[in-house]
Parts: sequence; structure tokens; C-alpha cells
Amino acid sequence: MLTPFHLAYNVRDLDQTRAFYGEVLGCQEGRSTETWVDYSFFGHQISLHLGEPFATAATGKVGDHMVPMPHLGVVLQMDDWKALADRLKGAEVDFIIEPSLRFEGEPGEQATMFFRDPSGNPIEIKGFADMERVFAQ
Repeated sequence: MLTPFHLAYNVRDLDQTRAFYGEVLGCQEGRSTETWVDYSFFGHQISLHLGEPFATAATGKVGDHMVPMPHLGVVLQMDDWKALADRLKGAEVDFIIEPSLRFEGEPGEQATMFFRDPSGNPIEIKGFADMERVFAQ
């Protein structure tokens, strides 16, 4: 049984954060104060605090891409992934990696997209047609 994770990290501006996580990503806002805001990030709890975001670098080699490390992500059912990809394209999100399929025909076949929040925090959203294949070797 999966249980929600909790992750807290820094953002530079709570108004921009609310617009991005709430309006663009469609995450439900939870508790907040003048210095932080919680969101349900696809059923998981993230706490976004005012401060300097962590440093990232494109050091993770995945397939043909170098991806930003560290990064936050979530795995969605393929239909939900496709709907979110369309939503993000409609919002003109600047993608690090455009929505695409990787490892096609392999056990780990997945859709992926990478982008950053307004504070520069990298986010990856994966999509699987069969959630039983998430850990396939």
C-alpha cells in the first residue's frame, strides 16, 4: 500500500507559487502562513517555504538526456499524464524535456516531461500505461 510522502523545499515568491501549483498544475492548497504554503501534489504533501531554492545541475543521465538533479516528481496513470501535459502546454510552460515517450518497447516504457516551477525547482512527471510496470526491470 502506498502512502503519501512529505517534501518541503524553498520558493522565492508565494504569489507566483500559488499561481503555478494551484492554477497551472491544479494542486489543491492546504494550510499556509505568511512564509509557507502546503499543497496536495497529486495526493502527496509538499510544503513550500520562502527561501533560496536548492542548487540543481543537469547531472542525471537518463536515456539521451541529462536531467536536473535533484528533482521532484510523481508518477501518473497515462490518461492523467496526457491531460496534464495538455494543460501545461496550454499554459505555455517552458519544458526542459517536452512531453515524450522514452524506453519504448522496454520494460520501463514511460512518458515523461520535465519543467521548472517559477523558483527554478525542477519537476518531472512520469506517465505509465500499466502502473504495475513502474519498477519493471
